[in-house]
Amino acid sequence: MRRMTHDEISRIRVTPGASALLFITDRCPVGCAHCSVDSRADSPRITDFTLFEAIVERLCADPDRTMIGISGGEPFVERRGLTFATQRIAAAGKDVVVYTSGIWAAAPDPPRWIHDVLDRCVCVYLSTDAYHEAGTGPERFVNAARAIGDHQLPIVVQVVDKDGGPDRARQLLALAFGDSWARHAEVVPTPGLSHGRGAQIFQPGTRHPGRVFGACDSVISPVVRYDGRVSVCCNESVVMGAGPALLRKQCHSGDEVGTAVDDFQQHPFYRVLAEAGAGPLTLHPKFRDLADRGFSDICGLCWAMARRVRPDEDDPLLDAIPLLAKGTPA
Repeated sequence: MRRMTHDEISRIRVTPGASALLFITDRCPVGCAHCSVDSRADSPRITDFTLFEAIVERLCADPDRTMIGISGGEPFVERRGLTFATQRIAAAGKDVVVYTSGIWAAAPDPPRWIHDVLDRCVCVYLSTDAYHEAGTGPERFVNAARAIGDHQLPIVVQVVDKDGGPDRARQLLALAFGDSWARHAEVVPTPGLSHGRGAQIFQPGTRHPGRVFGACDSVISPVVRYDGRVSVCCNESVVMGAGPALLRKQCHSGDEVGTAVDDFQQHPFYRVLAEAGAGPLTLHPKFRDLADRGFSDICGLCWAMARRVRPDEDDPLLDAIPLLAKGTPA
């Protein structure tokens, strides 16, 4: 069975057209105070399985997309959807990566269907920090890590880099695997995100002028929700329906999902954002006033620009921006 590390997965995610994220449910029973998508125990989940299955089949039919991540919410609360999705994606020869809190590991040996899902994965991202522990407790994390390790799966532990979180994650991994834990898992510190409930805990970063921002890796890996909403990137607020309309499309069939993904990949605004960067886009007269305006992150700058772009606009100057950014005559 193929196995993948965080670095390998990251390289695929920044390869145009090579990956997608399937957002399988809004629901999660953990209730973390910092949840960037505001998932709750009673949040929406799959109700239209005909549409969901068509979405999965369309993602499987894309020959260039070699890796599909599955997230939420908590994917493992969606037994039917997660089982179907991992079966079909794996059968299509694509790599399956699942993101989970480990809430399913109340006992040392989880139910058989969970083992079946893990068998189809190439890597599992397992989250922990003080916010997760408040909802799951350390025992579930340790049980989940051991269950994943039993499948010889690499574990990527994503942890908010705050209040000793990474060190606490290493302690829990040592409980799970002993001194050899690094053979099973790697700890990846992440910043707290000021989206969803996280907006009440984490403050936006220092503002920088728009002209200094570089390329955005996220706009080359779309997010497809279980309900047919396709987002150009993984910004949690966009996935949940906020931000400029240009950043997402609501689809009602697998074919519409495929068209939306293709349209995002081919749109010149996103191509320039991914290749040349957001800063060089401020060379465009339409965005020139944003060059010296302050933004706390690239998403804020992107939103300001996206509000000025029409979906069907023919703008040859966008294609010239990469040349201008390199100092080459257009």
